[in-house]
Amino acid sequence: MMGERSDQLRSTTSHPARLVFVGDSITDCGRDRSDPASLGEGYVHLIADALAGRADGAEVRNLGVSGDRAVDLEARWAGEVAPTRADVLTVYVGVNDMWRRFDSDDPTEAAAFEATLRRLLDALPEPLPRLLLIEPFFLPVTPDQHAWLDDLDGKRAAVVRVAADYDATVIPLHDRMTAAAREQGIPAIASDGVHPSPAGHRMIAEAWLDAAGLDAAGLDAAGLDAAG
Repeated sequence: MMGERSDQLRSTTSHPARLVFVGDSITDCGRDRSDPASLGEGYVHLIADALAGRADGAEVRNLGVSGDRAVDLEARWAGEVAPTRADVLTVYVGVNDMWRRFDSDDPTEAAAFEATLRRLLDALPEPLPRLLLIEPFFLPVTPDQHAWLDDLDGKRAAVVRVAADYDATVIPLHDRMTAAAREQGIPAIASDGVHPSPAGHRMIAEAWLDAAGLDAAGLDAAGLDAAG
């Protein structure tokens, strides 16, 4: 269990709150990695725009890298993530840990995935950030992919366990995205089952704002209706 942290979306010092997002391609979403200010075109960008009008301000960093698994986050954690001194840190990883089992015969067992997440959080410097862990989702697009969900279930459960032990907020996505896909069709949410459409990214942004205790209507106030 980590030390005490604030549940508020704010800095404990005079600077605007530093929000750092780290994960795979869903977080990366085309960001320019040579530009620290680049947020990509997905949910991180939507969240930043929704928060732009906050009186206390917010600095948003996107550290997503396409293809990353938990072990890939670990490889760059000390050099890229920890030095940001985030006030609010969002970690979104897991679907590639599932996917590599089936496309590369390179599995990551749920126990190994969970152990890596715990090492990442244990390595965070003081003062500890507020933590948000996003649950990975997957929408099977072929009949054989339905069996893949058994593997993902282990990663989803690991995220929940780690969040409970590290006083983190879980952002549940799988059931939310699955329900939307049943209603609207998979292509409307994530055509390949993994990479969200604009509407899918908006759903993730809404879920994050809800979990952070912020008004998701800020997406509309920021003029982002077209993104959804």
